[in-house]
Amino acid sequence: MRHETAILRDATEEQQRRIFENATPEKLLALDADFEMWAHKNQLPPSGEGWRVWLMMAGRGFGKTRAGAEWIFRLGSVKPVKIALVGATIADARSIMVEGVSGLLSVGHRYRKRLRWEPSLGRLIWPNGSEAKLFSGDSADGLRGPEHEFAWADELAKWGQAEEAWMNLEFGLRRGPRPRALVTTTPRPISVLKRIEGEPWTVTTRGRTRDNINLDERTIEILTATYGGTRIGRQELDGELLADVEGALWTWETIEKARLASPECFDRIVVGVDPPAGVGDKADACGIVVAGALGKYLYVLEDATVQGVSPEGWANRVAAAALRWGATTIVAEANNGGAMVKSVLDAAGALLKVRLVHASLGKSARAEPIALRFEAGQAFLAGSFPELEAELAGLQAGGGYQGPGRSPDRADAMVWAMTALCETRSGVPRVRRL
Repeated sequence: MRHETAILRDATEEQQRRIFENATPEKLLALDADFEMWAHKNQLPPSGEGWRVWLMMAGRGFGKTRAGAEWIFRLGSVKPVKIALVGATIADARSIMVEGVSGLLSVGHRYRKRLRWEPSLGRLIWPNGSEAKLFSGDSADGLRGPEHEFAWADELAKWGQAEEAWMNLEFGLRRGPRPRALVTTTPRPISVLKRIEGEPWTVTTRGRTRDNINLDERTIEILTATYGGTRIGRQELDGELLADVEGALWTWETIEKARLASPECFDRIVVGVDPPAGVGDKADACGIVVAGALGKYLYVLEDATVQGVSPEGWANRVAAAALRWGATTIVAEANNGGAMVKSVLDAAGALLKVRLVHASLGKSARAEPIALRFEAGQAFLAGSFPELEAELAGLQAGGGYQGPGRSPDRADAMVWAMTALCETRSGVPRVRRL
């Protein structure tokens, strides 16, 4: 097969056409399964013996998942080994790394090798006895104890407990003569990713969205026309690891330090809403963020932001979030239809207080007092909220914005909620999250 692949690679376009025309279905399937023949060079494992971590930082659609699944599949096929599969969540690890269109089950099917998938146990077993176990970057303690020869860490930049989970994963890479890990991620300037890239035993490969020859050219043209040259395009399409924007109200270091587990009860819970001005897929998102207060400390609890739904649709999402968290108040900006929230909630008979606020300052100016709370260690993120965090990191002192989208709708909703909580006086009965 290797010899035939080499011949095909060196052939002219006309010769390749004749080879494909005369090939049997079995031969075509074998060629399709030969990942190394079609792969971009940066999707293939590094050569040499000195590396321990292979860091693949690339744009969306580059083929990170397929590269990771191919590498892990081949390692598990050589001899019985223990493998850790770590996703941002267990659900992500299952739906992307194992069951996804480019996941391990799909790769095994291409090579006509059946892997035994035990979803209730989060375990994948090769015919030779190799075993891959699923773990979550949101639960660092789950990685404390197990030992592995190999690990695949997917979208590490999205992990809720990135520092602790990566540390425990590294401690567990101690089986066999040469344990190794692959990190596949769209880059975000978080400290653990910068540290991994700078370590002498790390080999970094990069890739851009347009490097994947399997992607539709029209899709790439549209994405490039929309985001090309912007910070979000450099990060999400070109796979660049960017530094903080100039004058950022929230640096990435501040965001990482603000991550903290949620308390069991709160003095008060509020839902902040930044309604969109228009309707449809091209309209801005409706920012919906749930926040809670315990004493002087503020916590982001959920980002329930939606886009492309009707006013009644997003108003109902607001009501659902409020009921889900036991919120006492909904704070909605009245400038762009906040009154719709109140009318829908009143019509539904929801026993919730709706407070309409008017924006007299710009989004960055409104955000500055809340940013100071984060700096002072009085405001926290009770989990990982990648889209919200990207917007926070794009807000600049003086009114600028260099984050994703045209407007920081999620960030503004968070600011409305936390501003309302800052005005709350003591002596209010506490809300316990069940």
